[in-house]
Amino acid sequence: MAKVELKKIGKVYEGNVRAVEEANITINDKEFVVFVGPSGCGKSTTLRMVAGLEDISEGELLIDGKIVNDVPPKDRDIAMVFQNYALYPHMTVYDNMAFGLKIRKIPKAEIDTRVREAARILDIEKLLDRRPKQLSGGQRQRVAVGRAIVRNPKVFLFDEPLSNLDAKLRVQMRAEIIELHDRLQATMIYVTHDQVEAMTMGDKIVVMRDGKVQQIGSPLYLYNHPINKFVAGFIGSPPMNFLTAKVIEEGGQVMLDEGGFKLKPAAEHLALLKPYVGKEVSFGIRPEDIPVSEGGSAPNGVIKAKVTVVEPLGAEIHLYASTSTQPLVAKIPPHHLYKSGDAIAFAPVMEKARYFDRETELSILPVKFDEQA
Repeated sequence: MAKVELKKIGKVYEGNVRAVEEANITINDKEFVVFVGPSGCGKSTTLRMVAGLEDISEGELLIDGKIVNDVPPKDRDIAMVFQNYALYPHMTVYDNMAFGLKIRKIPKAEIDTRVREAARILDIEKLLDRRPKQLSGGQRQRVAVGRAIVRNPKVFLFDEPLSNLDAKLRVQMRAEIIELHDRLQATMIYVTHDQVEAMTMGDKIVVMRDGKVQQIGSPLYLYNHPINKFVAGFIGSPPMNFLTAKVIEEGGQVMLDEGGFKLKPAAEHLALLKPYVGKEVSFGIRPEDIPVSEGGSAPNGVIKAKVTVVEPLGAEIHLYASTSTQPLVAKIPPHHLYKSGDAIAFAPVMEKARYFDRETELSILPVKFDEQA
């Protein structure tokens, strides 16, 4: 397979519209990397530049150490799976999968071997004589993936391939693509706007916003060590809570004052917060890190709030509440019974708290832009 390197890659459209800016990303051999971000962040444009479907305005793209900026798509040895499947409606499944090999003049016997092996891997052997209109969405997606597999490319590219599927089928197809990567040991680049897909599928995640790479790292690293407020709020479901609080010094102790409550930061965070005494910061805490305090108190203080919405999800409850000024959500065990209007006290796990500068939105705690740097 192959190593893919993006060195200061940029894309500028007519009118000086900048879609991607100085993207520095390394996808190692056999790695599964996910580009994630909201619509319009530049992730699909970046993928299309790797594929050769978009011209590169700035920087260098290397595959296996060779600069390929001006190499045509057909000569890059990549295969792409599109969001809309892009199957030929008049061809059978077999012919759709074989088409790319036929135009490359691969021997007929080898084509047959490759198509049937890919069909076996994807469990679509019984569908080879059907046409796309006779297939379900999930079956069409398998055919699109199969068409990529038969190419035996250096790099697989996936552009939001599951977005047209229903929720249950998306979960199933996620698992199948992960298993496929393990089996093929291929280099894969996958684009999605769904952070759950990114968290569950990628060896490494590239978070993008407004054409810029925000942070690169393993799913758990980004989850636990977000570099800025955007990454912190984008990775995780439900998203991280952000409360505005003032850093104060009270009796020689650094504290957080929200107005309606005070919290004592974890010992390892005190020195980092001291320069912010007298200033406001964004205090971030994930929904699973604010358990309910049954006694109404905790050593580091509690967040007093009123329940607004209760969402029972079986294995857990999402509890939406509001302080005197700010909303928040907690993820709690299902045995808790609360209703709208109940007064409640949360005891945040302060060791898990994250803090962000109000002006720059950068993490006050030390974090790497690239986990591997």
